[in-house]
Amino acid sequence: ILAYIGHGLLKVYVEFFRGTPLMLQAMFIFYGAAYAFDLHMETFSAGIFILSINTGAYMAETVRGGILAIDPGQAEGAKAIGMTHRQAMLYVILPQALRNLLPQIGNNFLINLKDSSMLSVISVTELFFSFKSAAAALYLYFPAATIAMIIYLIMTLISARLLRLWERAMAGKANYELVSDLSQEGSAG
Repeated sequence: ILAYIGHGLLKVYVEFFRGTPLMLQAMFIFYGAAYAFDLHMETFSAGIFILSINTGAYMAETVRGGILAIDPGQAEGAKAIGMTHRQAMLYVILPQALRNLLPQIGNNFLINLKDSSMLSVISVTELFFSFKSAAAALYLYFPAATIAMIIYLIMTLISARLLRLWERAMAGKANYELVSDLSQEGSAG
């Protein structure tokens, strides 16, 4: 019964954070914690916490989908050679799933990089918050927005490039030689 309760709580968590806007989650958690529990969080720490639990909901579904995409024969093969369920997941299923999930994990990272701008509603000092402050002080909204957009673009392009390099490293060689040339072995012996 505990497994069902845990499964139900996780499902509620995933559906809540995937089904509500990050900006409202930030205000609900930051201001709600102060209102309901008299818990006053530091804005930067609260921002990291809010982004983390939001991303966790998306990543849970990403990982679930990645695991389900692995051919069930892989798990059956692992069990056939005597692996426990945990060993099969750790050494057979998850490495394959991770390789398949890298593009989506990278996509989630890039979304978080840009979505961090929504944390300005709880006064987290990040790039968007700095843009708003500079634009309001100098009355130069278009130039400030242009600079902020260029900085976001540079950050996402660099991050995307690094993620592609990681994906390429995880992919391994393009071709593997599975069988050595038998004629060479026969002539040597």
